[in-house]
Amino acid sequence: MSSGSITEIETYGVERIPDSDRTARPVDLFRVAFGGANTFATCVLGAFPILFGLSFWQGLAATVLGLVVGALILAPLSLFGPLNGTNNAVSSSAHLGVHGRVVGSFLSLLTAIAFFSISVWSSGDALVGGAHRLVGLPDTDLSYGAAYAIFAVLVLVVCVYGFRFMLFVNKIAVAAASLLFVLGVFAFAGDFDPSYPGALPAGAPFWPSFIGAALIVLSNPVSFGAFLGDWSRYIPANTPRRRVMAAAFLSQIATILPFFFGLATASIIAAKAAEYVDPAAPNYVGGLLAVSPGWYFVPVCLIALIGGMSTGTTSLYGTGLDFSSVFPRFSRVQATVFIGTLSIVFIFVGRFAANLTQSISTFATLIITCTAPWMVIMMLGYVTRRGWYDPEALQVFNRRQRGGRYWFAHGWNWRGLSAWLVSAGLALMFVNLPGQFVGPLGHLASEVDISLPVGLAVAGLLYLLLLAAFPEPREVYGPDGPRLVRSADTPILPIVDTAAGRAAEPVA
Repeated sequence: MSSGSITEIETYGVERIPDSDRTARPVDLFRVAFGGANTFATCVLGAFPILFGLSFWQGLAATVLGLVVGALILAPLSLFGPLNGTNNAVSSSAHLGVHGRVVGSFLSLLTAIAFFSISVWSSGDALVGGAHRLVGLPDTDLSYGAAYAIFAVLVLVVCVYGFRFMLFVNKIAVAAASLLFVLGVFAFAGDFDPSYPGALPAGAPFWPSFIGAALIVLSNPVSFGAFLGDWSRYIPANTPRRRVMAAAFLSQIATILPFFFGLATASIIAAKAAEYVDPAAPNYVGGLLAVSPGWYFVPVCLIALIGGMSTGTTSLYGTGLDFSSVFPRFSRVQATVFIGTLSIVFIFVGRFAANLTQSISTFATLIITCTAPWMVIMMLGYVTRRGWYDPEALQVFNRRQRGGRYWFAHGWNWRGLSAWLVSAGLALMFVNLPGQFVGPLGHLASEVDISLPVGLAVAGLLYLLLLAAFPEPREVYGPDGPRLVRSADTPILPIVDTAAGRAAEPVA
């Protein structure tokens, strides 16, 4: 892809982006990452502290805690794209092996489909609900289906064009959605009461609700971990790493805006529940429309449209890119069209035929629980390698080759894989989502969901222990050697072309 018209279709897949085409800046990473979360889907997450029975101030504390911790976990994942010029799944070859990197690809694939579906459903519901109250649009399955189709097709078109078009959309989305959320201050100022006391049942423990709310907020930044490389790979390799990490960190801190909007409006909805025209408002979007003044229906519809486009593009773009990395015969465009079409079919079947809207939220939570340990392994791998990687050896799988620094045992690095399998499996056992999914150990912590902390801690400890007990080859660490762990004088197989059975020349 050249420097840049937004209407020029991006041709790069997961191969290393040449330095001449890396023209993005950290602020562009901020825009894409913030734009992808500055939506109604994030507002829904922001409502959870109130749904858990917390007061407004308790909910705000849980939100800030979850955001800061989640942003700190996420920020280091932004470094792999500029270093290696490819996405994070391919970069994970260095720690999981050139075949083991498919773990990251499938985690991001599943996460993207789940969040694409959630964004289309939540934005479509808000658009139809707002139009129904504003102009009397029939509140029917046909109306919802049309809204979903419009969102999905527009998102697919943007993703086919690629990164530049997606960046253009997010430049508009960040400013427009933020302005509309700020406009909500005037819409709800008369009804908002920061002294809302919450609705915890008498005698119910506080900490399970507080920690559960914080973990739900934390899951939003964590959900971007597998995708940051999709966007940061266009940033030049010589960009100061602190600036790249700061962009990723601040992009999540900035989501306090939609989180606060969700939290504040949820407290209003809870306080005015008895005054609903429709007391059985089925969800947050329905409740929001019930308490909104009439003039705010148009901004609600605009937030739905802009937010749906922003979240949908950031999710689906990564999906197509990762699918093309697992199946190299597909170009990025072909993979995006294929996965996008399947996702659209899933959205309609899940909404109208199988009623999966609740299940997909649970599924997304479980996928994030499995993704967090993978992120820890990537971060610790970066630290032990002193940030040194061989970009050519990372591309062995994509070029249908074998051998190289990251071949390990037939393309699998059992150290990283074992740490991920054990920690993700244990974390799933501690999940406690009442009414949705409770793991066999989910009741051990006084009904507190500690799955993410368990996954993060076990992954970090076990991975370092395995690296210490079973040193990796000296060649994977680069000229300065390892940090924190030791290495072994294990020979490295040369990179060979599997088709011709001969040594392959490095590709420039």
